[in-house]
Amino acid sequence: MYVLDDGGDLTHCIYKKYPNVFKYIKGIVEESVTGVHRLYQLSKAGKLCVPAMNVNDSVTKQKFDNLYCCRESILDGLKRTTDVMFGGKQVVVCGYGEVGKGCCAALKALGSIVYVTEIDPICALQACMDGFRVVKLSQVIRHVDIVITCTGNKNVVGREYLDRMKNGCIVCNMGHSNTEIDVASLHTPELTWEHVRPQVDHVIWPDGKKIILLAEGRLLNLSCSTVPTFVLSITATTQALALIELYNATEGRYKQDVYLLPKKMGKNRKKRQDIRSKI
Repeated sequence: MYVLDDGGDLTHCIYKKYPNVFKYIKGIVEESVTGVHRLYQLSKAGKLCVPAMNVNDSVTKQKFDNLYCCRESILDGLKRTTDVMFGGKQVVVCGYGEVGKGCCAALKALGSIVYVTEIDPICALQACMDGFRVVKLSQVIRHVDIVITCTGNKNVVGREYLDRMKNGCIVCNMGHSNTEIDVASLHTPELTWEHVRPQVDHVIWPDGKKIILLAEGRLLNLSCSTVPTFVLSITATTQALALIELYNATEGRYKQDVYLLPKKMGKNRKKRQDIRSKI
């Protein structure tokens, strides 16, 4: 028996409520950032009972889902919720990983002035060489029109930055779950929330300044836009390949740890044909 998971909820449920079931499970396949993070936590703590395949970071899935899909869904989500015009807008994208690269490319193509914040020196160099100005968030937070988080970290945009934003600034998250924007700090008596439409809220300060918060800090691409069917098919296919890899693996090849899908599963045409003949 194998676990095919998305978000880690099924794995977490089995681990907490039915731990004895793990003796019947031979492997786990996980395709989301959150689920993979949970698996690495279990592995680090020595509590992962079976081999697990990290599909999220496999090359094919990562490029189509994180880079190419986000390049389209960032514009779709912002248009659906705010009807904003991108030409001439000043935008700061926090993080220049695969998601950040996709968001920056889309916004630049429509004439936005794009700034990038990035702590990784290689990613920062890539942003610079791609023609973006690499800055600290504190340098631009007062005058940007849109703030987009794509880092995978926690409280990237804290209350101190939210307080300094200009009136009408749009704030949204394309990164990890709902942790990148410190939304909890906005639920205080001095601030007023005005629900405008589904997934769109105005947060109003005592002096009348307001910011436009999308999806209450949750993922914009999942909450406010559609995902191309091709991208979904890529993800499903990659998960199927991971299941086949675990099933066909020789005894002892995979230990109780988290593994990446071997590249040969995606790039070797003959191998794919052999796999299809076994399905």
